[in-house]
Amino acid sequence: QRYCQKVLGGQLASVHSAARNQELLSLGRTYTRHSLWIGAVTRCRGWQWGSQWEDSSPWNYANWAPAQPCRLFNTCTTLSTLDGLWRSKVCFELHPFICQY
Repeated sequence: QRYCQKVLGGQLASVHSAARNQELLSLGRTYTRHSLWIGAVTRCRGWQWGSQWEDSSPWNYANWAPAQPCRLFNTCTTLSTLDGLWRSKVCFELHPFICQY
């Protein structure tokens, strides 16, 4: 997220529809076979777990893989270029990413 903001002047991508998820999946597959960071984070606030977008846009769509998101510790989210599903990952893992502007 910091790289998107500070270097590229954007935000990690937020996803608000199946069509947008498919668009990002297709874009990602053009460049890599690895999972891509998107701008969703899952964290505990006030004893309640929830997911939100880094760009503060409304949470109105999700495409989690089964048993996701992880609710044991704060996580960031990847979009799989294999199946288009989202998975929780520890935030310090290295993955390609998609910025939006």
